[in-house]
Amino acid sequence: TTAAASRDFTEDRLWLNGKEADVGHPRVQACLREVRRLARKRRGGGEDTAALSLSYKIHIASENNFPTAAGLASSAAGYACLVSALARLYGLEEELSEVARRGSGSACRSMFGGFVQWQRGERPDGTDSLALQVAPETHWPELRVLVLVVSGEKKPVGSTAGMQTSVETSPLLKHRAEVVVPERLAQMMRHIRERDFEGFGQLAMRDSNQFHATCLDTFPPIFYLTDLSRHVIALAHRYNAHHGHTKVAYTFDAGPNAVIFALADTVAEFVEVVRRSFPPATNGDQFVRGLPVGSAELSPELVAAVVTEPVPGIRVPEPCPAPQPGPGPQLVDDPSQHLLGADGLP
Repeated sequence: TTAAASRDFTEDRLWLNGKEADVGHPRVQACLREVRRLARKRRGGGEDTAALSLSYKIHIASENNFPTAAGLASSAAGYACLVSALARLYGLEEELSEVARRGSGSACRSMFGGFVQWQRGERPDGTDSLALQVAPETHWPELRVLVLVVSGEKKPVGSTAGMQTSVETSPLLKHRAEVVVPERLAQMMRHIRERDFEGFGQLAMRDSNQFHATCLDTFPPIFYLTDLSRHVIALAHRYNAHHGHTKVAYTFDAGPNAVIFALADTVAEFVEVVRRSFPPATNGDQFVRGLPVGSAELSPELVAAVVTEPVPGIRVPEPCPAPQPGPGPQLVDDPSQHLLGADGLP
């Protein structure tokens, strides 16, 4: 994401993936307003800041190389980068996760690296609903992340609209929020601190399953998972059962695509299991993209127990997410990476 301001700009403008988008979108405007308010407040305090006029119009360009609105946190990444770029433009150094949350709830977590907790907060205005880092990205170096793309299509029900309907109609969601989640949050943070993959993986899967149970409990019901999603779930359980303990764990956000957690010594074997279970049909050599994955020989016993009738239709996208938990938004110093030219246009 690149942000620029100039006295020569006649209006605020926004480009997403090379196409002009609606800069008047309420979430974009919420972030812009709050960053400008903080900048105005800081200058009112007499602190020396960059001499950038708050009356200047802004141009913003953002590119995302993951499927958008497909349940893979594209909005969280986008708004975290937007707020970071705007803050740097205006010389802000404040806590910004609460600002990013105004664009996308999950964006508050994306402002930090490693393992992050989103605090619910108690204030009616939401100003204490922000993120705190549980552990840095260097905490668990063996942990790996794979994304299995079931569908890159935009999902039929957006995350925000779906959650609002669930809040209004799902008794299970109410119980989950009040009783289950607080206890599980404490358990998950303990598993992360202790680098306990068995506990971490089991809890991730159980919680993902319960989240999607609340979607089914919503009225009318919401179906984020597809038949392919359920094939991935079954595959993970067969794989773990064969090995006698939790070697891989899945979690699904508000979408059909699987995020798979594993330790480094499991990745090559499991990717080969996925390749055998979901043979590439249309994308051939593009089946596995991103960081290189070593080859693995599968034992006949493993194939017989885990790889049932192959189902085509899954791919690992490019670029693959960080092989392990990564940092929050980073400043890119290379001018060739800027998305806006000297004229302020893409």
